[in-house]
Amino acid sequence: MTEITAHHGLFKDTNLHVDDTGGTGRPVVLIHGWPLSGESWSKQVDVFADAGYRVITYDRRGFGRSDKPKTGYDYDHLTEDLHSVLEELDLNDVTLVGFSMGGGEVARYFSKYGVERLRSVVFASAVPPYLMKTDDNPNGPLTKDAAAEMTAGLTKDEDAFYDDFTTSFFSVDGVLKVTEEERQDALRLAKQASKSAALEAMASFANTDFREDLTKVTVPALIIHGDGDGTVPFEGSGARTHEAIAGSELHVIHGAPHGANVSDADEFNRVVVAFLSR
Repeated sequence: MTEITAHHGLFKDTNLHVDDTGGTGRPVVLIHGWPLSGESWSKQVDVFADAGYRVITYDRRGFGRSDKPKTGYDYDHLTEDLHSVLEELDLNDVTLVGFSMGGGEVARYFSKYGVERLRSVVFASAVPPYLMKTDDNPNGPLTKDAAAEMTAGLTKDEDAFYDDFTTSFFSVDGVLKVTEEERQDALRLAKQASKSAALEAMASFANTDFREDLTKVTVPALIIHGDGDGTVPFEGSGARTHEAIAGSELHVIHGAPHGANVSDADEFNRVVVAFLSR
């Protein structure tokens, strides 16, 4: 466990909570989804470490055990935070694994910092290329009405919103695909988030266009996604990301919800470890 300070000029310096398995293995950085924390990778960390990798997780600003400033929730600043982790730990030949919202930092990293430190990337149940349905993005899976409803729900009653959200996060066609204990663990992590950070970050992942960023992805890329994902539907996100990245590899987990790294951890881990070994 360590703390890394991300520097942002006019923005207040932000301390990020980082967990690092250490060792001499090639680094794998796991970037969590909204509104959770690095702890949401609990079914991956030991498996990847046992496979010989140095595994690093961190809590996004505003979430988990990291500082919770009022500013800096756009993807440029969130990606600067990721870069700070790589720089402070002097990580090279890195695989970035971005889950859901975390896929946005992975995509934006190429536009801001290039490929110098990177070996490969994984987009897991990830939000790129562009969630919001607009005139120039008709295949975006998130409507403006649905986004407004999410914002209103979180604003009005955090507890009720997160209870519903974590249920849909792990469900397919109304059937919960994890244990209640696993859902409650995600709910615990969600409640560590700053409400203002959660709202700002929600606006960022809903409205940020990553289509241009994806054209800059020139390292090996794996897209892994559940075809039962009702939170970030596969056809509007993972399928389009696979099409956008030349030579990318696609693995669809059949019958898996958004939280496939928990519901289908064995398959998720097997596919990612195989990709890492190449």
